[in-house]
Amino acid sequence: MERATGYARELREDLMVVSVAENKQDAEYHRYAGADQVIRPRQALGRALGNKATLSVTRKLQETIELGDDFELAEILVEKNSDLAGQTLAELKLPRELGITVNGIWSNGEFSPAPEPNTRIDANTILLVAGNHEALQEVKSRTISPMTPGSEQVIVAGYGVVGQAVIDVLETNDVSPTVVDITEDDRVDITGDINQQETLSESGVENASVVVLALDADTTTMYATVAIEELAPDIEVITRVNDVENTAKLYRAGAEYVLALSTVTGRMVSSVLLEDEEGLTPETQLEVLTPETQFEIIRTTAPELVGRTLKESAVRNRTGATVVAIERNGELLTNPGAGSVIKGNDRLIVTGSDDAVNAFITTFR
Repeated sequence: MERATGYARELREDLMVVSVAENKQDAEYHRYAGADQVIRPRQALGRALGNKATLSVTRKLQETIELGDDFELAEILVEKNSDLAGQTLAELKLPRELGITVNGIWSNGEFSPAPEPNTRIDANTILLVAGNHEALQEVKSRTISPMTPGSEQVIVAGYGVVGQAVIDVLETNDVSPTVVDITEDDRVDITGDINQQETLSESGVENASVVVLALDADTTTMYATVAIEELAPDIEVITRVNDVENTAKLYRAGAEYVLALSTVTGRMVSSVLLEDEEGLTPETQLEVLTPETQFEIIRTTAPELVGRTLKESAVRNRTGATVVAIERNGELLTNPGAGSVIKGNDRLIVTGSDDAVNAFITTFR
């Protein structure tokens, strides 16, 4: 680390050095070595997975992105056997009943922006919804499957940095997980290979509601997902993955929620660099709002859109991203229509997949 920082300083003394650390102790060493900013994506990833597991067992909407006094964004998993599973968006009547807007869906690892009313919401679909907190909580209540008594158990497989962050979030929310790891530790309840049926049975997977796979190797995670689905098909599997290209494979294997370390790392680095970008004022800053979710959400100006309507600019068709709100003169304009004209001082809240948001930045900034 010191050598890499030294090389960077030799190239340019004013160069900003952003370093990725695995844990808190390493982060201190990176700072001593001269890093200007140190990020810890593994911990951030663990917190995100922990929040998802907590939501599944407590049934309370924990993590939302607050954009205004009465406007929030949230990603919500549609569980098997829930009220919403199997219906189309038109049948759900969310806009009319609750004032909710569905801005995108993830299904089998594929992102669809602004889905059509006839889009069927299958089990394990992830919705990106916008509205007030009470309405979002009501949507969440319709996406959960009936929980049988005693099924609140959560299993965390993997006691590394990610797994420990998952456990911290769960315990903060009064959820005591069963911890499985191949290495003995005072906090590990069951020592064994999560891919072995004996270990799975000992962990109580057949009676648990959620298992979080916080394993280091993607191949091991895929094997474990298949084994768990075979033994306990109704359990919710929440997993980390290192390579974003393996995300779709894990969904096909049966996982309900997958978040890639590479995605979290990339967004955190981008966020740091954008905050330090020269020539930008607070009014023109591009801000990454969600490093730890399936959907990327940014707050940004869009000079190329000024004076044009969203329809004329064909934002969605050209980039796959969606403008969900406009900040104008201290006010938040939610659910802008196709005829909304972008003004010079507007900051847009834009969401979509990473590729879609990147396309928006390239095209309109």
